[in-house]
Amino acid sequence: MATKQGRGTKKIGYVRVSSVDQNTERQLDGLELDKVFTDRASGKDTKRPELQRALEFVREADTLVIHSMDRLARNLMDLRRIVEELTAKGITVRFEKENLSFTSEHNAMNNLLLNMLGAVAEFERALIRERQREGIALAKKAGKYKGRKRSLTPARIAELRKSVNAGKETKAAIARSFGISRQTLYECMRAA
Repeated sequence: MATKQGRGTKKIGYVRVSSVDQNTERQLDGLELDKVFTDRASGKDTKRPELQRALEFVREADTLVIHSMDRLARNLMDLRRIVEELTAKGITVRFEKENLSFTSEHNAMNNLLLNMLGAVAEFERALIRERQREGIALAKKAGKYKGRKRSLTPARIAELRKSVNAGKETKAAIARSFGISRQTLYECMRAA
């Protein structure tokens, strides 16, 4: 997938899937890219580590290649902001599925399509959230919803607290070793 092009004209890929078990291979399959950044995170906002790395990595005359607009952002404001910031720096943004490229040269039709398709992606995300809320409400009403499964058993929580109280490792390192976020670690410590 990676072959070098001329200096200053790199093709950088960005891939995003919503969950760990989703396949990233199909998104930019068959394209010759110099580097690919892959996030396994929701597109609800732009707080994604690999997206940030990709945005910092691209330079003037490079092309950022994304499978589709909804892979970059599910929020129209975020989508427009990212595309506008990159094109203002002389970076081309290419969406393969939509067959659209954005450059510093303004194109009225491309801008219309960016806004329309971005709005559709945002609407789709809102529908997903609405269906999720409705499903949870129905499950609660039927007595079937117990909430999210706890990530740690009481025994693991006790082990976690012991590790934190020992003070031999940072809290971030402890959280990683337990496979939880620092936020979950702090919640477990507060509950003590």
